[in-house]
Order: sequence, then structure tokens, then C-alpha cells
Amino acid sequence: MSQEHLPGHKMIDELITGLLQEQPSISPKFFYDEIGSHLFEAITFLEEYYPTRTEKKIMLQYGQAIALAIGTCDVLLDLGAGNCEKGCALFETLLPKEYRALDISKEFLEQAISGLQKEFPQIQMQAQTCDLQEEMAFPDLVGRKKIFFYPGSSIGNFDPDTALELFKNIVKVCEGSGGLLIGVDLVKDHEVLSRAYNDALGITAAFNKNILLHLNRLVKTNFDLEHWEHYAIFNDQLARIEMYLRSTRNQVVSWAGGEKHFDSGALIHTENSYKYTQEKFESLLTGAGFKSVHCWTDPNSYFLVAYAAA
Repeated sequence: MSQEHLPGHKMIDELITGLLQEQPSISPKFFYDEIGSHLFEAITFLEEYYPTRTEKKIMLQYGQAIALAIGTCDVLLDLGAGNCEKGCALFETLLPKEYRALDISKEFLEQAISGLQKEFPQIQMQAQTCDLQEEMAFPDLVGRKKIFFYPGSSIGNFDPDTALELFKNIVKVCEGSGGLLIGVDLVKDHEVLSRAYNDALGITAAFNKNILLHLNRLVKTNFDLEHWEHYAIFNDQLARIEMYLRSTRNQVVSWAGGEKHFDSGALIHTENSYKYTQEKFESLLTGAGFKSVHCWTDPNSYFLVAYAAA
């Protein structure tokens, strides 16, 4: 991701404000520069990381039932599309007339789209920069049946109140037709969750630490990766994985016009990943204004795929 794809001053202000908080934080949307996008792709192949393969099995097993619940699809809007692999897996069952790949890193999307367009010339395709923390609007799609696709349990990065606002925005954009096909991680044994975010190869650690390199490029900070380590825990009370970067020594990080002192052991919060029960998640969707919800899960009830009709 380069600066021209986000409002420069606004983005830099957001990052610096986050670092200066009493509990310093960096939004997980900044994980996904080009390196981060590739590292996350690698994470999805890890034995410990069950969400991607479990969601894929659900989508394959119940593909026809999902397509039946959705019906026709004028435009498939793929939120956080990444390499577009999950979105294009729906082409043969949903038969969309148009595909919009939406993510914060447009370069990565455009690479994926260029290959896909040759494979599916009958589908109009477009890569579009999108920040899900801001309100979405698609004035050129008014009157067309829109199906939003948000796989991978990325919704877990939002606290439930923010997720509710995102869902309300999607209901509004759908204009009474279409809906949202979404994957969400379910509450389960803590050890299974812990292994998924602390893999033996250390790829999740590399993914987490890469966000500091991204800040060094965007904000001209001077983070030294040697003095930071990956730290991920499960917060039982809030039913979420919390991911941090932990300072391994006393240090000062500086940038043009400012600096921040970090004690040894100080934490920078980089991600929450909320886990839901099926009942709580269905309630969140209906509370946002979706009219009906269809659900599919795996035999272990590790993961849930839901279609919410607007």
C-alpha cells in the first residue's frame, strides 16, 4: 500500500494518535501492505490456523444451499478481498454479472484482478480501495442487487458495536434486496485458539511485526524489529484474541515532530479477534436490520458461515 491510496495527512494523524494513546495501538487495517498480504496468505496454510480451511469446507459442502438462499446476484462486493481467491470461488454458483474487489491495498488487488479477468471474461471486474471503518457508498450501483461477501472472520477485528454499524451500513447500501454472506469464528477451546495465533513457524509473529516496517515507511518512524516481539492472548471475559507487540527493552521511537518512550514490556495493541456464539452473531445481524439469517457450520462448530438477507 502506498500513501496515495489513503488521505496522507489523515492516515498519518491516525497512526501517530494511536501511538500516543495511554494504551498505544495500531489499527489492524495497516497489516495489509504488500508484504503483510503475502504473510497472511502464508498463515492460511498453517496447520494451526483452522479458520480458512474450515470455512472453505463449509462453503464447498453447502455451496448449492448458499446459492439457493442468495438467489440472483448482479454485483458481488468482496470486502477485504486480498488475493480474491475466496471471492472467485463463488463465481460458478452465484454467477455475478460484476465483481468488485475491495480492500485497503489496491496494488495487491489489481494483481489478482488482472489474472482473474482473463479467466472470467464474462464478469466485469474492478479493484477498489475501501476502508471499512468509514461509511461505504456505491452510487453507481443503485437499483442493482448487491451481495456483500466478508469471509475469513475478519469481522472479528471489529468490536461488536462497530460491527453493528458496519452491518447497518450494508443494509442501507443493499436498498431492500441482496444481503451479506459472511464467515465468523466461533467460541471454542482456548488451546485451539492460542495455537492459531502463536504458530510454531512464527509466521503470525512476522505478520504482526511487519506492521512496524509499514509504519516506518508511512510515518518515517524508526522502529527496530529486533526490540519487539509478538504477544497474543485470549481474553475470556470479552471472548476475543488480543494481539500485541511487546517491547523487549526501554526504548524511544521517534518520527518527524514527535517521539514515544516505551518501557521494557510495554505493549502496542495491533488486533482484536472476537469469537461469537451462533446465537449472538445472528442477534447482531438481525439487530442491524437484516430480515432473515441462514447459517451453516462444520461438525466441530469451529466456524460459521451466514447469509443475512437485507
